Amino acid sequence: MKVLEMKGLTKKFGDFIAVDNVTLTVAEGEIFGFLGPNGAGKSTSIHMISGLLRSTFGQINILGKDIVKHRKFAKMNIGIVPQDLAIYEDLTVYENVKFFAGLYGLRGSRLKEQVAEALEFVGLSDKHNSYPINFSGGMKRRLNIACAIAHRPKLLIMDEPTVGIDPQTRNYILDSIKKLNKMGSTIIYTSHYMEEVEEICTRIAIVDHGKVIVEGTKEQLQAVVTDKKDIWIEVKSNKNIRAQEIEKIKGVESIQIDERVIKIHSDMDINNLNQIIQYFLSNEIEIRSVEEKSSNLENVFLTLTGRNLRD
Repeated sequence: MKVLEMKGLTKKFGDFIAVDNVTLTVAEGEIFGFLGPNGAGKSTSIHMISGLLRSTFGQINILGKDIVKHRKFAKMNIGIVPQDLAIYEDLTVYENVKFFAGLYGLRGSRLKEQVAEALEFVGLSDKHNSYPINFSGGMKRRLNIACAIAHRPKLLIMDEPTVGIDPQTRNYILDSIKKLNKMGSTIIYTSHYMEEVEEICTRIAIVDHGKVIVEGTKEQLQAVVTDKKDIWIEVKSNKNIRAQEIEKIKGVESIQIDERVIKIHSDMDINNLNQIIQYFLSNEIEIRSVEEKSSNLENVFLTLTGRNLRD
């Protein structure tokens, strides 16, 4: 099922085109990485999906329904964790989540039940009477998530949810995202930390200058940039290695012997690792470690946009 569908989405500010004819689909159960350098158009797209901005052209469907024609339906099925904290420091933790859940129409016992569930999920049940003004950045981020999930949205948009927090809290939030996904939430995730995207996202789109320049799984995006891989093998001694013999193995293109590390450049589509290792074993060359390398997402992003993600 399509949870989100964008068709020819375009947003103009005067003569400036911030989002240029974007067509994307996010299926149920995905954690969809939405990446782009600053000014690429991703924030504008998110604002249109969440109903904060009207598109100039195009259509956005949530669970098959046009968000313009079915505003209330769209609102009830979208949760947003914004980059800038959206909490009230003069309200208690419980009052914050209750307030935002109430905006989605929750009332009475259902409201109390779902607020309690959200607080328990983010590990703040014991802080329900505390005021967030005294919280660390990580605790405020967790409260922000609770405010976004109390109404149990089908689509959760998480815009830079780990900015400015410590590594322990970052890991906690990433684990929480995986749990939310297993519980049925479809997630759109933006981040300036490419390692997070590599860890949790099932599919990724990279946008630049208002356009989607590539989309697919991590492996598909890597294949767009290169169809080669590097196999690095650390050995006890390179004494008995004959480069010309290794080059005869199918897929191997070149070899570099760098002291005790043998760097083999090979075709990515050919699974030849077992044959390569067998060569070393047959020639009684002791292997210390084996590492298969391919382009990471950071390199893919830099190649396609000419900029680092954090620029």
